Amino acid sequence: MSVWDDLDLLLDNPSSLTVTSSARGTVKDKTNFNVDEDVSALRKAMEGLGTTEKTLIDVLTQRSNPQRQLIAKAYEKATGRTLIDDLKGDTRGDFEDLLVALVMPPALYDCHEVIKAMKGAGTTESTLTEIFASRSNKQIRELSEAYLAKTGRSMIQDLQSEVSGDYGKALLILAEGKRDETTNVDAAKAKADAKALYEAGEKKWGTDEGKFIDILCHRSVPQLRQTLIEYKNISKKTLQESIKSEMSGNLEKLLVAVVKCVQNVPAYLAERLFKSMKGAGTTESTLTRIFVSRSEIDLIDIKVEYKKLFGCSLYSQLESEVSGDYGKTLKCLCGQEE
Repeated sequence: MSVWDDLDLLLDNPSSLTVTSSARGTVKDKTNFNVDEDVSALRKAMEGLGTTEKTLIDVLTQRSNPQRQLIAKAYEKATGRTLIDDLKGDTRGDFEDLLVALVMPPALYDCHEVIKAMKGAGTTESTLTEIFASRSNKQIRELSEAYLAKTGRSMIQDLQSEVSGDYGKALLILAEGKRDETTNVDAAKAKADAKALYEAGEKKWGTDEGKFIDILCHRSVPQLRQTLIEYKNISKKTLQESIKSEMSGNLEKLLVAVVKCVQNVPAYLAERLFKSMKGAGTTESTLTRIFVSRSEIDLIDIKVEYKKLFGCSLYSQLESEVSGDYGKTLKCLCGQEE
């Protein structure tokens, strides 16, 4: 049975969309943290001829993000230059992108990824889908504030000019970060929603996408979990299976991502990691984004789900797929198997 079919697990497991603790992260605050020592180690690693990559990796992967913010502030005070600019001057490629991402505050990094997904010709919908389906309201609101501060524009308005149709409609609702956050479950409403979804899809000729968007993008996580159980009782299929058979393209991918994240954010992200390493070539941008953004939230759980889903450890997969300083940095963030 796949992790997605076992709906009994739903009701007991806390959701990463609502949990705010960092206990399931692989990166923790460093004890005996000394900001001045770290600044001088980083300067020494980058000044003069050549760069000591090992020092950069050790310092930036073994401090929490709040500690890295203190380092960045002290670094700028000591040198008159920003740590990010110096990292960009001294490193290259994916390794550079990864170190720079580690130095950004989480909301600013999400903002950077959203801007990148909208830049140039075409939009990278898969990135927007992953970010808006897997972030909590609080994270989305912080991202929106960071976006306004960085660009002087409203994120929602910029998204409006990039995404359209039903996909755009659903994404914009999620991007408002206003999903209902009540924790009590209304069983009768869950039954009614499940019935409405069944009648909007499986039961009729054609699909009422608006009904799916409305329910899946507005209801609270506990409420939707109950709805998924009720849906399977009525339809004998999971809601995810119905969405896949009823819809296509970006809307299908987004609504499936929403359902997966309601069930289990770490399993959804474990699948994203697996796909980014499968086949010819590796999608480094996805690897970087998930490792950086989840290393202090739920990367331990992502590793557990990865092993369940794919039968091998995430660490061993990294060993065979990524190399050089970039690979070393990811492996430090991942940590060996517990």
